[in-house]
Amino acid sequence: MENEPLIDDALKSVLSALYRAESRHYHNLAHIEAMLALASDYRGLLGDPEAVEAAIWFHDAIYDSKAKDNEAQSAALAEKKLAGRTDPSRLDRISAMIVATATHQLPLFDDAAATRDASLFLDMDLSILGAAPDAFDAYERAVRREYAWVEEPMWRAGRSAVLKSFLARPHIFHTEEFRQRFEPQARENGTRSLQALQTAS
Repeated sequence: MENEPLIDDALKSVLSALYRAESRHYHNLAHIEAMLALASDYRGLLGDPEAVEAAIWFHDAIYDSKAKDNEAQSAALAEKKLAGRTDPSRLDRISAMIVATATHQLPLFDDAAATRDASLFLDMDLSILGAAPDAFDAYERAVRREYAWVEEPMWRAGRSAVLKSFLARPHIFHTEEFRQRFEPQARENGTRSLQALQTAS
């Protein structure tokens, strides 16, 4: 049980198929690969890199832009697929990290290393906010396509609320590493996007 990887090739192919659905323009395999690349960059800081990798693979596995419980559903899928591959407490940690992507608030772990892993994981998920302006704009267009069913005034209001909530935080990112690398650009992108949404409405 301890020797086999948490996420083996068979599981990767099952999950990859979910991420390749035509309705996914941003929450797709490219997003997972970008996060896995960041996990590799920061591997030396992770207490349990395999658990973080599992959380990355599963965190958007269930994604329906009309649903309100994608994160809980994705966590439930992780619990089902990973049962028997690892111990229950580790599975709970993975599940808690996935659920935390709904709000990007840190889960309350007793363990400092688990908290650090969750901080880095959540920051990886939000790193797109601090991408170069053209990459950020492409991300925003892709998310808009995922919500094509939402009428424009509703979209503008909803998206503005999301951006405002991130910009209102003392820090968008939980870790010093990601703050240094992405925070200034994330604030610039968010402010610019918010102005565009408000101007157009």
